[in-house]
Amino acid sequence: MKQKIPAEASRLDDAARAGWLYYVAGNTQDEIARKLGVSRQSAQRLVSLAVSERLIKVRLDHPIANCMELSTRLTERFGLQSCEVVPSDPDAPSSTVGIAQAAATEMERHFRSQKPKIIAYGTGRTLRASVDQLPMMDCPQHRIVSLLGNMMSDGSASAYNVIIRLADRINARHYPMPLPVFARSREELQLLHNQEAVHNILDLIRQADVTFVGIGNMGPTAPLTVDGFVSHDEMRALEKAGAIGEITSWVYDRKGALVEGLTNDLVASAPLLPAGEKPVYGIAAGDGKVPAMLGALNGKFVNCLITNETTAEQLLKL
Repeated sequence: MKQKIPAEASRLDDAARAGWLYYVAGNTQDEIARKLGVSRQSAQRLVSLAVSERLIKVRLDHPIANCMELSTRLTERFGLQSCEVVPSDPDAPSSTVGIAQAAATEMERHFRSQKPKIIAYGTGRTLRASVDQLPMMDCPQHRIVSLLGNMMSDGSASAYNVIIRLADRINARHYPMPLPVFARSREELQLLHNQEAVHNILDLIRQADVTFVGIGNMGPTAPLTVDGFVSHDEMRALEKAGAIGEITSWVYDRKGALVEGLTNDLVASAPLLPAGEKPVYGIAAGDGKVPAMLGALNGKFVNCLITNETTAEQLLKL
């Protein structure tokens, strides 16, 4: 076992060299084979290994005309500070791969800043996929804070906590919210929010320089239901009350107004308010997310958007 680890590390080193020679330096596989002293077949396998081990990350720099046009139209329609529309996969228009890479690029830009920043995060599948695209970074000047807790009433946690995921990649001070997603009563919610640690975190959130959130849909496929935070009966009650989407577990209608009562009475997350001058990025795509995204845009809960081509076209049709 002791000999296997160095051998594996050496093979990854060779894969990284092969990947760099192929994707960055523009060498052919024959040239790579000659420079590394291996067969052409081995060079091909090393390039493939570099991709499968995520040693190589490809970013598209060509400004695709339709995406740029959609971005401009969405920015004008909803008064956004910025909007990035990435190409859609024709076979998987709801895929988060492209938007995850675009979101990671924007996150990395903020983390690269030498000026200390407070960066706030929601949670969810798309945000986690975005964080997974980030390189390992040393950013002691920044503080990263969670907008919501991650615990259910029985103490179990969701697999989609972004702050914990970030802690593995970004060396910065982390502030997870030490709360359940929903309190069991209004009295318990008040007690939870009166904790000194929670006060400090809520104060950091108010000062955040940039915020990244996912946008969740309603219905039986809603993350709140799938992850066990809201029962099917509670979800049906929310839909009956006009709920169309959620951000950090706060539920709102198609006009962007928070739904009164129901689960919103027990949400332990930081308050969901219209975005001010500081950037609040909404990251989402897919047919099922379109109504929720439209409600979030109408409510001005986000002022920056990262989505894909198919979703952008549907938003503009509504």
